[in-house]
Amino acid sequence: MQGIKAPDPGIEQQFCDLVNTYQTQLLRMCYLHLQDKGLAEDAVQETFIKAYKALPNYRGESSMKTWLMRIAINSCRDAQRTGWWKHISRRVSLDMLPELSGDLSEDALTVNLEIARLPGKLREVILLYYYSNMQITEIAEALELAPSSVSGRLRRAKDKLRIALKGVYFDE
Repeated sequence: MQGIKAPDPGIEQQFCDLVNTYQTQLLRMCYLHLQDKGLAEDAVQETFIKAYKALPNYRGESSMKTWLMRIAINSCRDAQRTGWWKHISRRVSLDMLPELSGDLSEDALTVNLEIARLPGKLREVILLYYYSNMQITEIAEALELAPSSVSGRLRRAKDKLRIALKGVYFDE
């Protein structure tokens, strides 16, 4: 009979560091992706559960941030496949967006709202590029796409945002 293994203290500390470092970024990304605070919190929790279980097998082929974002995106997609997704109001209220450290201007809130209105594939690349400060190659790895596909989606997302934000940031 085998005994129960005690958790590795090094992994416990590494996991705590991951949670402290990435939980706010993941929550914002999941919220803007799912447009529901409860589902976003569940997706982040699911992300960390999956990461904790897989942490001993993490091979380091990508950055920890890229790895966590990939798990979070999959958790968001899983949430969208459930029956609950059909019954949720996806109208985004500006006061429901998770807070950053400090107050956001009205223009910044408008940008967040317009990002939330983008189609899912375009919203993903914008969130990862601007909110998570990931490079195109990291986004491509996280989304399992070619870098050229990520660049194309990013360009299309920027074009849509430019049109939507014409009076706010762009005076063309």
